[in-house]
Amino acid sequence: MTRLNRRRELLNWVGMFGAPAFLIAAALNASCAEPLEPPDDGTSGGDESATVALVAVAPTSATLGLGTTQRFQATAMDGSGNPLTAVSFGWSATGGSVTADGLFTAGDQAGSYEVVATEASGLADTAEVTITDTTPPPSGLTNECQSPQAGWIWCDDFDQDRLSQYFEYINPGGSSFVREAGVGTEGSYGMRVHFNKDQVEAGALHLAFGRTPGSYFRPVDAGNADYREIFWRMYLKHQSGWGDGGGFKLSRATVFAGSNWSQAMIAHVWSGLSFQGDTNPSRYYLVLDPASGTDQAGNLQTTQYNDFANLRWLGAVVGQTPLFDSGHVGQWYCVEAHVRLNDPGSSNGLFEFWIDDNLEARKTDMNWVGSYTDYGINAVFFENYWNAGSHQTQERFFDNIVVSTQRIGCGG
Repeated sequence: MTRLNRRRELLNWVGMFGAPAFLIAAALNASCAEPLEPPDDGTSGGDESATVALVAVAPTSATLGLGTTQRFQATAMDGSGNPLTAVSFGWSATGGSVTADGLFTAGDQAGSYEVVATEASGLADTAEVTITDTTPPPSGLTNECQSPQAGWIWCDDFDQDRLSQYFEYINPGGSSFVREAGVGTEGSYGMRVHFNKDQVEAGALHLAFGRTPGSYFRPVDAGNADYREIFWRMYLKHQSGWGDGGGFKLSRATVFAGSNWSQAMIAHVWSGLSFQGDTNPSRYYLVLDPASGTDQAGNLQTTQYNDFANLRWLGAVVGQTPLFDSGHVGQWYCVEAHVRLNDPGSSNGLFEFWIDDNLEARKTDMNWVGSYTDYGINAVFFENYWNAGSHQTQERFFDNIVVSTQRIGCGG
């Protein structure tokens, strides 16, 4: 068996995952959120007294634009393929710079380069890096919120720190979901999401607006509107080398109907399920998955958050762009969704979304909430929750979030 095949076999062994988690904790907040995996300190578990037989760097290759970043992780293993702890690595790179914890920043010249992790005994492994001179994302997105447009309820370009205005900012371990310079569109501030291998919860932004059923859901507007129709947009990027689908949770709009977090409807925008070894093709696509928390007449049925037993699922629609496959990661995409509740007594509700202004999926003639009118749409979540745990250490990025009563569109 060649060294490369042995390395891949061991990496596959390390990639085994545990049981999936299907419920989200409803009332986590930033001060008490705990990581579902230990913070990544560049080491791996195992018997520190054993001899290092193999060093493996993941991902094994990456394609980056000029000045963009990619985090690499090194793992040391013994001769039986067991990961070892308390192993330190030295990092070196061509074509850019690399920090002591494996964060590579591409330089200003396109070409083929290397990132190398070396253990004290001299064992090393190399990842291949291709730097391309790519077209930058649409201009005018930096400080976009300084020029709000008609209908905008909320804007966050992250060039200013607005995190305290979300009623919940969840950041497991203090480093999984952070505002950071240089990771956003046009090299601006953005939100960096870091999944350790097997990590399930990697943070969320929970935004409230309009009239809400309790003071805990702090609205970012005047808090007196009942919104029957909203649009929400985000810019989303997955690192080069991102693997095995979308990880399921991404975003949702909802009607909170009570202080117990009961919900009258949920407009999920997420990927198909992503389990290791899964062949489900929808894991590479965004999916509309609408659910009602009322019966068809409009009587509220739910009594808590994600009250699955009492939800009325209205039928999923899969998008057209494989956003999470190897051909689409490493670049920014503009994702915009639109929800319109039905009029009381009618089935004229709507749910649709676009990628880069191209319609991906639409569901019409919907009876979202029957004749329910106690509250309107009053929250949107931006989420990083991988039901079965991330299959590897990897990162994605958010920027330029807008919630509006009118179509938002892409670009500045």
